[in-house]
Amino acid sequence: MDALLRDVSAAVELLAVARRGGAVKQWREPELSRAFRWGRYCERVFSRFHNNPAIRRIVEQQLQITNHSLQVAFPGFPEISFSDLSRCQHLLLVGLLSNPELPSSIMKMLFDPPVNPQQPHHDGVTGMCSRIVQCKSACKVLDILDGSAVGADAEVQGGMLMERLDALLSQGDDASITEHFLGSVLEGCEGEARQFCRIIAAALLTAKNSDAQTASQDFLLEWLQKNTRVLQLMCSALPTVLLKDLAKEHVKFREAYCDVLKRWASDMEYSLSDGEWVQTGTNRTVTFQRLTEHFQALFDGCPSLKEDVGKELQALKMSDGDFDVKCLSIWGDLLSALNK
Repeated sequence: MDALLRDVSAAVELLAVARRGGAVKQWREPELSRAFRWGRYCERVFSRFHNNPAIRRIVEQQLQITNHSLQVAFPGFPEISFSDLSRCQHLLLVGLLSNPELPSSIMKMLFDPPVNPQQPHHDGVTGMCSRIVQCKSACKVLDILDGSAVGADAEVQGGMLMERLDALLSQGDDASITEHFLGSVLEGCEGEARQFCRIIAAALLTAKNSDAQTASQDFLLEWLQKNTRVLQLMCSALPTVLLKDLAKEHVKFREAYCDVLKRWASDMEYSLSDGEWVQTGTNRTVTFQRLTEHFQALFDGCPSLKEDVGKELQALKMSDGDFDVKCLSIWGDLLSALNK
C-alpha cells in the first residue's frame, strides 16, 4: 500500500511539473513516454479501487498531502482529486499544452498522426493529441445537447489551441513566437485547410473565462487580419451560420468579414456567356448567389451593420454611374438582391 501511495504522489507531482515546470524544456520522447505511462498507471488505480471505500479514502488522504506541498512549490496549481485520476493522461496533455516551455519537437510528436494507425494506443505517444481528440469528440457526438456548428473534433482541437496560445502569450511581449506557432500549425494542416478553419472558428467561439483567453482570441483575430489567405478561406469554406456567429461575437472579425465580401464583389464582372456575375480570377471561390447569402448572414447576425454597409454599397453603385439597370453594376445588383 505504501508503494501505491508513493507512486500516486509521484504521478501527481509529474502533472505539476508538466504544467508549470521548466524541466520540460529538456524532455524528449523517453521522458514523454514515461510521463504518459504514469498517467495510465493512475487511471488503472482509479479503475481498480474507485469502488473500494477503504482504499479510496487512504488514497484521497495522500492526495491532500501531495496537493498541499504542490501548492507551495507551484502556486495556483489546481488540486487533484481521486476522480481526476481517471483522466490523468488528459490532464497531462492539457498541462503540457499550457506550459510555454514545452519544446516544439514534443508538440510535433503529440500532434503527428501515429506511424502505424493499427498500433495499440499504449505503445507510443506519437499522435496522443489525435487519439484524445477522437475520444472526446466521440463523447460530444453522443451528447444529445451538442449543437455545435463547428463539429466535435474541431471544438476539442480549438480548445487545445486556446490552451497553447494562452501559454505562449503568458511569456511576454514577443509575438513572433506565437505567430511562428500558428504558422507551424497551418503548415501542419496542409491538405486539411477546411478543418484548420473550423479549428480557428472553434477557438474564437470558446467561452472567455479569463483575461488570458480574451487576449488569445484578440491575438488570433489580429493574426487572421494579417493572413488574408486564411481569412478568405475561412469565409469561403465555413457555413454562413458559423460565420454569422463569429461576426456577432467579434467586432474585428465582423469588419474583416465585411471587407472580404466587398473585395469579392469588386473582383466580379458580368459574364454574358454565363448570364451572371463571376469572379475574374482563376480561383473562383464564390458565386453571386453565394455572395448575397454571405451579406445576408452578416446582416442577420449584426442588424446594426445593415444600414451602414447599405450606404457604402449605394455610394459604390453611384460611383459606377448609379444605373438602375441589371448587369451594369455589381453593387446595384447586390443591393437589389439584398433588398428583396
